[in-house]
Amino acid sequence: MQPLLQNHSPLSFEGEGDTGGEVDEMLEIILVRHGETEWNVGGVFRGRIDIELSETGLKQTGLLAEYLSNMKIDAVYSSPLKRALKTAEMIANYHKLDVEIAPGLIDFDYGEWQGLPHQEVRDKYRELYAEWINHPHQVKMVAGESLDEVRKRAIGVVEGVIAKYEGSVALVSHRVVNKILICALLGLDNSHFWNIRQDTCGITNFIYENERFILTRHNDTSYLGISKTPLGDF
Repeated sequence: MQPLLQNHSPLSFEGEGDTGGEVDEMLEIILVRHGETEWNVGGVFRGRIDIELSETGLKQTGLLAEYLSNMKIDAVYSSPLKRALKTAEMIANYHKLDVEIAPGLIDFDYGEWQGLPHQEVRDKYRELYAEWINHPHQVKMVAGESLDEVRKRAIGVVEGVIAKYEGSVALVSHRVVNKILICALLGLDNSHFWNIRQDTCGITNFIYENERFILTRHNDTSYLGISKTPLGDF
């Protein structure tokens, strides 16, 4: 497998286009964002602060788990934070699996922004916020981390899954982590962060075969049946 940390070259494999050779066993990666929290609705930066799912988030997660119950899932990995872990546990229960805690899937460390409302961050950190919106790949959060650091740790989880499993594996994490993983698996650099969206309880699927990741579904929330306008990319 080629290293996934290369930001500028798409993933490829030897013998591209040659269908006559031996095909590797297929692995499916299911990226899941946790259910809604009160801070999602209130526009508060979450990061490493360990808030729980809201009542709405619990309902969403129940529908998510039921939706995925018809699939054969071989393993469920989760961020250690409660909002992701509860989501993962509800998925895993249908498949009689234990959740594997993956520190590499923990949410982005927003540093000093954590626990602050969106508007307060915009007012207090004008220059850094503008850089975050316009050049997110260049930002290192004050007392926090960068997207490159997220990419490195999250890809480490994916590489471990590839080495260990065939079949389908669910990775339950957070908005920033999943957006960066999607960039990485598509061979895009982190500057494309704002070109990708994943809503609460959104599902994104990749298959991995012949050393290539192929996107098969993105940000699926069809099972929620909710008619209200979805939250913004936050």
